[in-house]
Amino acid sequence: MMQHCSTFLLSLSLLTALTGPAWTDDRIPDYRPVPGWPKLPDDIKLGPVSAVATDTADRVYVFHRGKHPVLVFDRDGQFLRSWGDDFVKTAHGLRVDRENNVWVTDIGNHLVMKFDTEGKLLLSLGKKGQPGDKIDRFNRPTDVAIAPTGEFYVTDGYGNARVMKFSKEGKFLKQWGKKSTGPGEFDLPHAICLDAKGQVYVGDRENNRVQVFDADGMFLAQWKESGAPYGLFLSGNQMFVADSRADWVKVLSLEGKTLGRWGEKGSGPGQFNGPHMLCVDAQGAVYVAEVGGQRVQKFIAGPK
Repeated sequence: MMQHCSTFLLSLSLLTALTGPAWTDDRIPDYRPVPGWPKLPDDIKLGPVSAVATDTADRVYVFHRGKHPVLVFDRDGQFLRSWGDDFVKTAHGLRVDRENNVWVTDIGNHLVMKFDTEGKLLLSLGKKGQPGDKIDRFNRPTDVAIAPTGEFYVTDGYGNARVMKFSKEGKFLKQWGKKSTGPGEFDLPHAICLDAKGQVYVGDRENNRVQVFDADGMFLAQWKESGAPYGLFLSGNQMFVADSRADWVKVLSLEGKTLGRWGEKGSGPGQFNGPHMLCVDAQGAVYVAEVGGQRVQKFIAGPK
């Protein structure tokens, strides 16, 4: 089952004892930070951490703006390897697909890239260092979502205000959106993920909403209880939202209603300074990447 948001659909009733008891749609557990996670090597210092994702073995990929931009840990926080210096200029989004390919967006080089787990480049889209608004260019792309078929979507978010859809091989298929406030329009599309039906969820950051589309870009709904959706991750029937403006993580139902939230601004355990993107692993643990705090925190679920 693929890690990233587009198909990583978990049954929360199957959580292990490590993450506490199951919960229903109208409640979320008491998430507790795991002290000392991760264990960084002495020669690596985290810069702003922009994204985090896990693969099918629950290895954790941390994407940050510094040397060795992709850091890989096991789920206990033990360092495994690093890579990316030769490819990445400014880290932004990172997702892992069902085949454990690692997809990143580089807002410095205006690229979307696909790697294997060891850091071998498999696909690169865009023109390095050349922003644009044509079908072969991006302007600071923010995130990627990959369908089970291999088709993928890119939020081309800072310089442009659109969603682009590509074939498995990277052939342009379609796009939608422009900068504004109406349905199907965006003001900084910052995060994207898919559900089991192929519906597309876009974090429309500066419009303070999540927009929902079908696979071809037809507008279906908007959720205004999201706050500023910097990061999105769909786990089962719950949407996890990282709100860097409010410095908390919010959990929404698939009707867009608030189920709960945790966190506040600060640098202590369980507090946040710029939560940017996030993910949920196969055991139900939540990982949150912080740009301002220059760290990644792991949370496990405790009893209510």
